[in-house]
Amino acid sequence: MKQYQIALIPGDGIGPEVVAEGVKVLRKVAALDGSFDFSFTSFPWGCEYYLQTGKMMDEDGLEKLQKFDAIYLGAVGYPTVPDHLSLRELLLKIRVGFDEYVNLRPVKLLRGAPCPSQGKEPKDIDFIVIRENSEGEYVGLGEWHNKDQKDEYVLQTGKFSRKGCERVIRYAFELARKEGKHRVTSITKGNALNYSMVFWDQIFHQIAKEYPDIEANQYMVDAASMLFVLHPERFEIVVTSNLFGDILTDLGAAITGGMGLAAGDNLNPERRYPSMFESIHGSAPDIAGKGIANPIAQIWAAASMLKHLGHPEWYEKIISSFETLLCEKKILTPDLGGNSKTSDVGDEICRILER
Repeated sequence: MKQYQIALIPGDGIGPEVVAEGVKVLRKVAALDGSFDFSFTSFPWGCEYYLQTGKMMDEDGLEKLQKFDAIYLGAVGYPTVPDHLSLRELLLKIRVGFDEYVNLRPVKLLRGAPCPSQGKEPKDIDFIVIRENSEGEYVGLGEWHNKDQKDEYVLQTGKFSRKGCERVIRYAFELARKEGKHRVTSITKGNALNYSMVFWDQIFHQIAKEYPDIEANQYMVDAASMLFVLHPERFEIVVTSNLFGDILTDLGAAITGGMGLAAGDNLNPERRYPSMFESIHGSAPDIAGKGIANPIAQIWAAASMLKHLGHPEWYEKIISSFETLLCEKKILTPDLGGNSKTSDVGDEICRILER
């Protein structure tokens, strides 16, 4: 029997609550399948750990994580810890350190999920956003000049390497072929960002020539934001930079039922390092400890991890279980109009999978 070694980073706020439900579902899947099992090792890293130790994660954290098949992350964030610290000292440290240069986020309207875009059905909103995840606008380069003076100013520098752009754009085209999609859309802002985005645009068109069977489209980020809401059916595979991808995928969550239904993969496609799977809703400290957080996003991340580990059939079954849950409307958390607890949702998904 295959034994998968999974590193858990439950994190802060509602993170431990929703991670527990994801683990519950993974254990149920393993029991139902019978050909594999999981061994979980939990790490206490995050903002609360920082307040106790002065560190977001151990100095040798990457070395400790290296041996695992995958990393399962809950949420990071705490009101008294600056967000830039939690992002840079934990999330980006793992993403960059393990060369997880593909951030993959499905934008999929599930049957039964609420959609604020009038008249849209599940067939209209079903695409994947590929966000460059290791450089771009998030590399932390820049300068601070004339600090605390009247003429104070800062420079924020992005890094766009040919290697970084080529590999994530090529991944998008390869994914389109693998998933049977026919359109890849690049989203940039080349008219205003006359170095980084012009460079990206040129590389996109160069690589597109290698895939004559795939239609290559391009939109400015402002126009794309509008089209995400009004005409999401135009998109199949989207590829974009770190910053634009971060913003657009939250918009994608909004049109598909909210952050409680949104998950993301941080992938090292070459599998030299473990990939990391997470919900993208944050730590939600206002509801932490109340047992009412929606665990679907975190369980979706678990499903994506199963797919990455070579079990796509279980990914599909778990997504189907979400739709059953949402259509039956018997067990839902308050964000979806119900009054059930976090653990109730995890239990119900397990029961649906047994069916």
